[in-house]
Amino acid sequence: MAQLLTAIPIVDEHHVDRRRYPHGVAFIDGQYLPMSEAKISVLDWGFLHSDATYDTVHVWNGRFFRLDLHLDRFWGGVERLRMKLPHDREKIASILNNCVALSGHKSAYVEMICTRGSSPTFSRDPRQAENRFIAFAVPFGSVANKEQLERGLHVAISETVRIPPESVDPAIKNYHWLDLVKGLFDAYDMGAETALIVDTNGHIAEGPGFNVFVVRDGFLRTPAFGVLPGITRRTVFDLCAGTGLSATAADISRAEIKAADEVFITSTAGGIMPVTCIDGAAIANGQVGPVTRRLMDLYWQKHTDPQWSTAVEYP
Repeated sequence: MAQLLTAIPIVDEHHVDRRRYPHGVAFIDGQYLPMSEAKISVLDWGFLHSDATYDTVHVWNGRFFRLDLHLDRFWGGVERLRMKLPHDREKIASILNNCVALSGHKSAYVEMICTRGSSPTFSRDPRQAENRFIAFAVPFGSVANKEQLERGLHVAISETVRIPPESVDPAIKNYHWLDLVKGLFDAYDMGAETALIVDTNGHIAEGPGFNVFVVRDGFLRTPAFGVLPGITRRTVFDLCAGTGLSATAADISRAEIKAADEVFITSTAGGIMPVTCIDGAAIANGQVGPVTRRLMDLYWQKHTDPQWSTAVEYP
């Protein structure tokens, strides 16, 4: 049988991307670009190996919230991963400001990223990779939508185990999310809206992009082991210290979270967000509790406090 002859395709000079992206501005390789033009190489270790760290800060009504804390955590992650940033702290703060200002967003989700980068020779030695810094600003988004913030999120506890801290340090914000994504699909299969997964001891850990708190008899607790020490999590501790509430980090079992008076989650993407249903059962009376509402109100009030927030310099 004669072999079919097919023409060898040509190599295009430029990539054409027909996908749609949110309106925003990115900084990459010294350039400010629309989000649709912000690209990394397929050879970047950040893509190939999830060898990257990042941090996310939000802007609300034209002000960064707790920017210094986010920069501190980002710098710590970069150093512990033995990467090097091409800019100093002041310059990176300026780049973040510029991404927001150029986008025009008054409320934004702003991310800073350092990837291992790529090697000019495709070396497998991470020391030969040229590290890359990227930043972008897109419209503010929340884990919970408006309806969920009013009536509380419905959450399911997945059997998926969080990556142990002995393997990946959770204090270094990272893109190792396959366990969290599996937990999300488990939650969707159970009819819930988002997920919590467990640590290696079977205790409650965290969810995809958020920490969790329980309130019982007026006392707050949040998981201590194997979780990201979130900036919003820290903010809850700071708010409690200023209002006479008691908050501590400790193990939380499945039974304890289901028996709580109140449950809420915390994330830069949404702040303090109530949970009123876990595994199909209501938490207490199934309503957003008074401690949660009090902390939610205090949290957003702090966004205008110059000790907690920094104004974006718009053109």
